[in-house]
Amino acid sequence: MKVLLTGVAGFIGYHVALKLLARGDTVVGVDKLNNYYDVSLKQARLDSIAKQDNAKNFQFIKLDLADQAATQKLFETEKPDSVIHLAAQAGVRYSLENPHAYISSNIVAFTNILEACRAIKPQHLVYASSSSVYGGNSKLPFSETDNVDNPVSLYAATKKANELMAHTYSHLYHIPTTGLRFFTVYGPWGRPDMSPFLFADAIINDRPIKVFNHGDMLRDFTYIDDIVEGVIRVLDKPATPSSNTGAPYRLFNIGNNQPEKLMDFIGLLENAIGKTAQKELLPMQAGDVKATYADTSALDAWVGFKPNTPLKTGVEKFVAWYKTFYKQRVN
Repeated sequence: MKVLLTGVAGFIGYHVALKLLARGDTVVGVDKLNNYYDVSLKQARLDSIAKQDNAKNFQFIKLDLADQAATQKLFETEKPDSVIHLAAQAGVRYSLENPHAYISSNIVAFTNILEACRAIKPQHLVYASSSSVYGGNSKLPFSETDNVDNPVSLYAATKKANELMAHTYSHLYHIPTTGLRFFTVYGPWGRPDMSPFLFADAIINDRPIKVFNHGDMLRDFTYIDDIVEGVIRVLDKPATPSSNTGAPYRLFNIGNNQPEKLMDFIGLLENAIGKTAQKELLPMQAGDVKATYADTSALDAWVGFKPNTPLKTGVEKFVAWYKTFYKQRVN
């Protein structure tokens, strides 16, 4: 199968590309390599893909998906069997500083993806949504049937918009689409703007870590391998017409179904690194939420899978990668 994978130089995109190549798929990877975080890490991911035994089945194209003409040409030229759209402007807090980046990358680019899919009719469009769409919902665990009309960040609003847009195209043009609401993904090759990376880097280098809401937070940390397994299984089972709307449209949570206290997570990092963190306790930051917790029963019913990597195992693997990649050792 030929898969067009956007955001291929990103954290999740890199791991998905490796999995697709390992099973024999052809991957056309797209990324614009923006400088939201260290571009050298993105390039290192691409270099790693290029070293794989089956790298001959991988093609990288640098492209800004907000460019309508270029996106349309990409689809017309490559004619992918399926599409995994992971490219987006990520980050809740950054959306407070640079809102226009989210409109361009998450709304305009997704419109271009949908229009291109309308033209070539792939077997399936799988795209990244986010647990952020649940906003300040107090009912736990979060279920796909919950109301998500009250986002608390622009990032969350753009992801909710993506879900609505996908439903429209599924309804009007019968394009099978599946949105995946990711919950706090972590692991090797992770993003430098997320807490596992930020905390590990600070602890190793003797800097204080910023602990928001004075540590009174719950997060459904989900290990990257579980995310990838869910993405691939969903890709292989295109959405069918829903009994509710008749559109070939699905939404699934992908989370560990096991919320962890933030302070416990920090403790696991400290143990894996072998050092105690200097903690700067701060109030809740705008756009953030106190707790995330995924109900994954719908995903399990659809593809027979639910994430299950223990947090301790995942944290140890992440720290081992971090020390190796940055060649840092703790005294």
